[in-house]
Amino acid sequence: MRHPWLDQRRLGAVLLCAAPLVACGGGHSPTGPSATPTPDPGFSVTVTVYYDENGNGQLDPGEAVRIPGVDVVIGSGTGKTAGGGQAVVTGVREGAQTVNLRTESLPYYFQPGSPVPVQVPGTTDVKYPVTLDIGHNFPNVYFGYGDSITAGDGSSDGMGYRIRLQNLLGPYLGVADVETFGREGTFSSSGAERIRLWMSHYNPAYVLILYGTNDWNDQTCQNQGPAACFTIDSLRTMIEYAKDISTLPVVATIIPGNPALVPGGRNQWIDDMNVLIKGLAREQNVALADLNAAFKAQPNIPSLFFDDIHPSDAGYQVMAQGWFKGITQARSVAASSRRPAFGFLH
Repeated sequence: MRHPWLDQRRLGAVLLCAAPLVACGGGHSPTGPSATPTPDPGFSVTVTVYYDENGNGQLDPGEAVRIPGVDVVIGSGTGKTAGGGQAVVTGVREGAQTVNLRTESLPYYFQPGSPVPVQVPGTTDVKYPVTLDIGHNFPNVYFGYGDSITAGDGSSDGMGYRIRLQNLLGPYLGVADVETFGREGTFSSSGAERIRLWMSHYNPAYVLILYGTNDWNDQTCQNQGPAACFTIDSLRTMIEYAKDISTLPVVATIIPGNPALVPGGRNQWIDDMNVLIKGLAREQNVALADLNAAFKAQPNIPSLFFDDIHPSDAGYQVMAQGWFKGITQARSVAASSRRPAFGFLH
């Protein structure tokens, strides 16, 4: 039996739910979903990484070197310095922040200064210093030391890689003075004996050591192999002396001989010696310029030579590029398994 009052109650419920749905539970607001908040884009800060020659933490007149390729970090924002050593770091949050550098992105011997505090917004241009532990030596002087290849024999201007390297380093960093001394026909043992004289003459920030080509002519070295030769001990003496006077050593692998002219076993001897030179660089924790690899990466190696062992102008350009890479490449690339142990990294 149906009750009239029950039908009326159901009708009332239907009419009630026809009203705005807020009273019946469920449903959505008639105004639609809430808008998604727009992310805060943050602020931009420009950072210039410069070589602080006197270590006073200030960019002084005459301090012209800027460091490209360095990773700059401010909070969660990052940037990389371009030419002129300048990076624009975007997405920096408001408030008190700190500017840091990723040390592994610096060239091998550079050390970052203390983190720089900034207030955002407010600070938009930061100068960040990096230093080199070179004692009282002359900043930005690069001294190439070796035999006739360092002297430039075979080049049309007699300058070898000197001006070619300077023309790479100068525009990249801002200033560079490349000097060289090489004595024709000398063994690495002679280089070890004379290094004090020439280093005291130039007092360079860097010494670029290339020796070993002529050591192959020594009968003990040639007949008994690189391990029995004096080359590694001589290079070690040069490196350790450079360290003692706070000059930064960059040791090079020996370039190959002209494969069209040198005896068949000579380049194998050079390859074996270069394995030892690379090991010495790791042992001494110094920068390495792999000039041998730079030559072998070229499509026509004989075209890089003037004669059997001396480069042509094209070969000296390849040498300059190899030295440039050894000096400027990021520490993470140059020596992921080596850490300078005499004051350059902490």
